[in-house]
Parts: sequence; C-alpha cells; structure tokens
Amino acid sequence: MPGLVPVTILFAPLLLLLSTSISFPQTPDQSAQAPLAESPPPLASQPDQHRLPTPTPHEQEDAVMVLGELRGAVRALPRSAENRLNLAEWLYRIGDLDAAIEECRVAIRLNPSDPQAHLQLGVTLMAKQEWRAAASVLKEAIRLDPEVAHAHYSLGTVQYSLGNVNAAIQSYRQALELQPYFPDARYRLALLLKLTHRQQEAAQLLEEAALGGVPQAQFFLGNAYKSGQGVATNLGRAIFWWSKAAEFGHQSAADALAKLRRQALSSDQPDRRRKEALDAFQAYRDKLWDEFPDDSRAGDNDTLGTTLLKQKRADYAVPVLLKECYALSDVAQTELAKLYETGWNQHLEPFEKRILACFETTAADGFGTAKKALARIHAKGLGKQADPQKAKAALKGLPKQEMTSMLKELDLH
Repeated sequence: MPGLVPVTILFAPLLLLLSTSISFPQTPDQSAQAPLAESPPPLASQPDQHRLPTPTPHEQEDAVMVLGELRGAVRALPRSAENRLNLAEWLYRIGDLDAAIEECRVAIRLNPSDPQAHLQLGVTLMAKQEWRAAASVLKEAIRLDPEVAHAHYSLGTVQYSLGNVNAAIQSYRQALELQPYFPDARYRLALLLKLTHRQQEAAQLLEEAALGGVPQAQFFLGNAYKSGQGVATNLGRAIFWWSKAAEFGHQSAADALAKLRRQALSSDQPDRRRKEALDAFQAYRDKLWDEFPDDSRAGDNDTLGTTLLKQKRADYAVPVLLKECYALSDVAQTELAKLYETGWNQHLEPFEKRILACFETTAADGFGTAKKALARIHAKGLGKQADPQKAKAALKGLPKQEMTSMLKELDLH
C-alpha cells in the first residue's frame, strides 16, 4: 500500500477566534508592533495557510523523474490501484491537486474497499478546502477501517472547518485512543478545548504536545504559564517553553522573549515589573541545571554553561551559554565574548555567527553587556570590517559613565 502524504494544511482554520494580545508592556519604540496572540487562535482566514509548500528546484527535478517512472508504471498496469495511488501521492507533492484527486478516484473505482485510497483522497480534498467532500470520503475511510488514526485526525480538522466543534473534539479523541503518541493531535485537541473554555485539560494536552516537540504547543503553553490559563502562573516556566519554541524557529516565541527582556532592562518600566522579569529569567537559568542532574555549581559566579565549558563538554557548553545569554546572564555573555574572539580549539571557530546573533539580539533589547561586546566587535573589526560609527551606535542607551569608559577603551573619541 502506498505511503500517505502528510497533511500539510492542517488546522489553518483554527487560527483566529481566540486571538488576544500578550500583556507585556511595550517600550515606546516597540509600540507600533503587532500584538502577539496569547491564546491559540482557531479559524484563520489566511488562504496561504492551506497551500502546499513550494518545492525546491532540486525537489522539483527529483519529482519529475519519479513522476515519469510512476506514469510508466500506470501505463504498464493501468488497472493497478496501488500504482494509481503512488502516482496520486506524487502529484499531491508537486501541488497538482486536481490530477491527484482524479488518480485517487480511479484507484477507488478499481478497489472500493481500500480505506487508504479514501483517506488519501480526503487529505487531497482538504488541501483544496473542499471540506464537505473531504468529510464524506474520510467518513468512508473510517467505515472501512475504524482503526486508522490518521483518518480520525484529518476528519477532526474537517469537522472544525465545517463548524462542528464537538464532532471535531470527538475525532481528535478517537485519534488519540488509537495512537496515544500523537503530539499533533494533542495540540489540535487542546486548541478546541481552549475554545470551549476547558482550560485545565487544554493546558495538560498542550504540555504533552510541547514535550512531543510541537513548537506551536510550546509557544501557547508558555502563554498559559504567563497568564495562568489552566496552570499556575509561572513566568520562569513561560520563558522555558518560549525558549524551546524559539529554538525551532517559532517567531512569536522569539518576540515574546524579546518583549520580556525589554521589560527587564528598560528604565521606563516600574521596578516591580523589571524585578518580576529579571527573577523569571533567573528562574529559567536555574531550571537549565535540571537537565544536568550530575553537575552542580562550583562557585557563586558559575553558570551551567561555564561549568560545562570547564569540563570541556563541547557538545553542550556553547549551546547552553547561548541560552543563558539570551536569558540575560552577564557571566555567560562575558564568556561568549571571549569565545567569539578566540574560538575553542577544534570545537568552535572564532567569530561564530550564532554568538554574534545573540549579541545583536540582546543588545537591541537593551542588554548592556551585549552592547559592550558588540561595540568591541565593530571597533576592532572582529569577524567583520571595522566600523567606528556602528561601534558608537552600539553603546547608545548605556549610562553616560559606562559609555564614556567604553569609548575611551576602544579609542573611539
């Protein structure tokens, strides 16, 4: 039986209904930015969410070769349902949905009792947003084989898109009964439970999906901990999950962390709010030690990253130092500045781009230690052409005495 294509259009409809903004205060220069969604939004209206990803030129070339072979197989055995479904899958992959649908329907005529053929047709109809037709064939797939978790999962998306929230919830629950390790189904079910105000169960499912590596679940779980939706408010845990999502490239999570860093570092913020944010970043840095239970601090100024560096743990030291730097550790920032200039034996080349990106990001958020490191890089031409003007610009926002001292140290008068 041919492998089924992944459902790439899942749950774009579930992305607007619950949108509210994150309640972090904004610094004046950030006030024009769009607010971040605090709750997972159901029913998005962006049509791009339903489009298949554009294949790379290399993938297109490979697809053309494979399609040629599959067309040949269909010509040789035109009444083979399996050949038809193989061809349908590759047509789907290159975005030729109409041709994929036609091949699925031929396969079903050849073998009406094949649940996989109905499922593949249903997934392809979903990509075209033909929800009622998709519902019909997915229900037939389930009738033919009630044990296919993927069919229940896809039907959940379709049911929600048709406005049948309770039916969608039931479909996702059925998918999870058949396949307990299904992080994406847990995430999608959590969205619907939040929509129906079952916050506690939703938060539990979000945590399970977050542990399963779903970045969207990690982001919204961070929001839940920030605002106390279904869990006890814990800003340190919010940072933990936002950081996990940001590592996967989730932009909204990175934005949430940036806002919180600005809250911690801006002199315009009330002392209480600054302390709240700083304490949360400290709590996050402390929590990082949980992943290394056999290690402990050798001194008050040690961080987990510096401890791993002393142990020459090349596989972990720099990634952990970066996490600590993004979480406003002066000690980690200082250590990374040294590593940026010197490298680390065969483990790290000088002028590592990840370190520079960390400096640039945290300096833009107001982190003084990063501003100084970035000014030194521009002044000395470390890994890039020397640029005194950029060096001076990097120091803006520092207290006057610190700025004067750095300008003198870097010979930028």
